[in-house]
Amino acid sequence: MNILTAVLIMASLGALVGVERSVALLGVLLCTLFIAAYTSCIIQNRYAWQPLVSMVIVLIVWIIMLPIIPVSVYLVFPIFFLCLRLWPDARGIIGVLGAMLVAIISQWPHLTIGAIMGPAVSALVCIGIHLTFKALWKASRERESLIEQLLQTQQQLAETERAAGIASERQRIAHEIHDTLAQGLSSIQMLLRVAEQEIKKSSLSQQEQKAPLERMALARRTAADNLSEARAMIAALQPAALSKTSLEGALHRAAEHIVGPEVIIEVEGEEQQLPMRTEAALLRIAQGALGNVAKHSQASLCHVTLSYAQDEVRLDVVDNGQGFDPEKLAAQPAGLGHIGISAMRQRAQEQGGNLVVESTPGEGTAISVALPVEA
Repeated sequence: MNILTAVLIMASLGALVGVERSVALLGVLLCTLFIAAYTSCIIQNRYAWQPLVSMVIVLIVWIIMLPIIPVSVYLVFPIFFLCLRLWPDARGIIGVLGAMLVAIISQWPHLTIGAIMGPAVSALVCIGIHLTFKALWKASRERESLIEQLLQTQQQLAETERAAGIASERQRIAHEIHDTLAQGLSSIQMLLRVAEQEIKKSSLSQQEQKAPLERMALARRTAADNLSEARAMIAALQPAALSKTSLEGALHRAAEHIVGPEVIIEVEGEEQQLPMRTEAALLRIAQGALGNVAKHSQASLCHVTLSYAQDEVRLDVVDNGQGFDPEKLAAQPAGLGHIGISAMRQRAQEQGGNLVVESTPGEGTAISVALPVEA
C-alpha cells in the first residue's frame, strides 16, 4: 500500500507538467502535505490523537487536490486502507463509504458509469480484504493461544506424571519394606522371645542360661532398633501430611492452604486404619479437587466428606461454584484443560476404585471417589 501510494503521488506530480506555475506549485505543496500526513498516520505515534488529526489532514488535502489534480482521485485507495487501519470496525467502513462518495462526486458533471463503478468496486474490494485479514488475524491469535495452552498443559502433564511416578515408586518401596524387612524383624523378635521362654523352662542351670539369654536379648534389641529404623523409613516415604497426622488431619492441613472458598470437612462412619497407598491416593485426590475449586470454581463454600464403610471408603468434594459441562470438557483433546480430573481418575483406577464428576453450569460441582478396602 505504501508503494502504491508513492506511485499515485508520482502520477499526481506528473500531471502537473505543463500547467501554470502557480497551480503547479500549489499541487506540489498539496502532494507534500499529503505525504507528510499519510506518513504520520502509518507510523507509531506518541499520542492517541495524532493519527486522527493526521487522517483529517489527509482528507482535507485530498479534497482540495481533486479539482486541481483530477488524477489524484486514485488516492482514494490508500485513504480506504487508512480508514480501516485507524478504525477496524463499523466506523472504518463508514469512512470508506464516505471517501467513496467524495471520489464519485468530485467527477461531477462528467459523471459516468465507470466513474461510479471504479470507486464503488474499489471500496468493496478494500472492505473485503480488510475483513479477510481481520479473520485471519483472529484465527492466528486463537491458534497462538491454543499452542500456548497446549505447551502449558504438556508441561503440567509432564510434572504430574513425574510426581505420580515418584509417589508411586516411594509407595512401592514403602510397601516392600513393610511387607519384607519390617515383618521379618517383627518375626525375629517373636521367635527370640519364644526361644528365651523355652530356655528358661529348660533343665539348664541359671549359669548355663545366662550367656544365651544375654545374646538373645542383644539380638532382640538389635532387631527392635532396626524395626524402628524401618518404620521411620516407611513414614518418610509417605506423603508429608500423612506422616504427621491421620487422613482426616491431613485433609484439614490441605484445606488450610486453600485460598478463597470456605472448606468444611466431615467424617462419617467409624474411622479405620487404611492401607498407606489408599490414604495417599485419597489425600492426593482431595488436594487436586480442592485445587480445582480454588482455581476455577469461583465458589464461596466447599464441603468435603470422608465416609468409611465396611468394604470401601468414599471421598466427596462438593462446591457451590459456577460449575461446567463435563461432557464438553471430556470432548476436548487429551490434556487441554482437564489434566487435574484425569490425574484424579487415574489415581482412583490405580487403587481399583472409580471417580465420578457431576456438574452443571451455574450449579456447582460434585466429585466423588470410592476406593475398596480390603477386609
